Amino acid sequence: MLYYFYSLFSINIFQYITFRAAGAFFIAFILVLILMPKYILWARNKKANQPISQYVPKNHKQKTNIPTMGGIIFIFSTLIGVLVCAKLDNAYVILGILCMVFFSLIGIKDDLSKVLRKKNAGMSAKVKFSLQILSAFLLALGLYMVSFEDSFYVPFIKNPLWHWGAISIIFWVLVFVATTNAVNLTDGLDGLVTIPSIYALTSLGIFVYIAGNSGLSDYLLWPKVAGSGEVAIISAALVGSLIGFLWYNCHPAQVFMGDSGSLALGGFIAYMAIISKNEILLFVIGFVFVIEALSVILQIGSYKTRGKKIFLMAPLHHHFEEKGLSESKIIVRFWIVALMSNLIALLTLKLR
Repeated sequence: MLYYFYSLFSINIFQYITFRAAGAFFIAFILVLILMPKYILWARNKKANQPISQYVPKNHKQKTNIPTMGGIIFIFSTLIGVLVCAKLDNAYVILGILCMVFFSLIGIKDDLSKVLRKKNAGMSAKVKFSLQILSAFLLALGLYMVSFEDSFYVPFIKNPLWHWGAISIIFWVLVFVATTNAVNLTDGLDGLVTIPSIYALTSLGIFVYIAGNSGLSDYLLWPKVAGSGEVAIISAALVGSLIGFLWYNCHPAQVFMGDSGSLALGGFIAYMAIISKNEILLFVIGFVFVIEALSVILQIGSYKTRGKKIFLMAPLHHHFEEKGLSESKIIVRFWIVALMSNLIALLTLKLR
């Protein structure tokens, strides 16, 4: 909407992505601060609480009465910020919006099944993965149809290694599904997934902005993706809403994001990695998500093949809880790891 003030009235400041990104950030942030207390009160009255799994440390039982599905509020606030500030005829913006909506709807369905049944099981793994794959396929197909470049880049090398062709759709689906579930697994402690997501979105927002700016991409030898810079506005809005959400989600949490938030976060982080040509660098940008997912894979693999556990409990944050570390100490240390990994990722901008 703001962009069209520039088109209609020649107000130059509204043409700049940086200005509109700042606007989206503050709109989403303020909306979350206004709406979240109302949602928490409503959710408590409706007993929309997070069912606690039996496969978590015993101290989590005290979180039984904390409302869940707070992700609905910060995703809604993000979308409002985007609708006000982004250029809505941009294909990458439209796909970015659809990405958040698709994965958030899957999360909402899963959360509702948990809340209504008062069980932590939610949807069956088969149904959940099927919906994720379908959503990822539609988004990947959308990217392919808008003639998004199918080249494959790795850090430190300025030229693509190869071009995927139609196989790119399969590769992008894998990136979507893997990232979405890795972020979802990380969402196990108060605020644990929020700050690493903010760091990842900020880093990827920088990469996307550079990819969409011909001058910067030429200077930094970064692959050009014309029009992708507008997606930085979505990233800024989501960062603003997450900071607002953290006000209520920091330890001890007053609300959980639920799968309605974590799946949308993971999906959009994957989307930004794809359009900025950072699918491989995402291992560094989302290092905390990677080690959390890897701990679960190793634990299950070891138990099924050897009958032994590697960790006291998986994902990894529960292992440290079982070793006696306080929740707040685990959370802050994971935040530090996420910050360092994202700083390392940003260094690759000049090492090409």
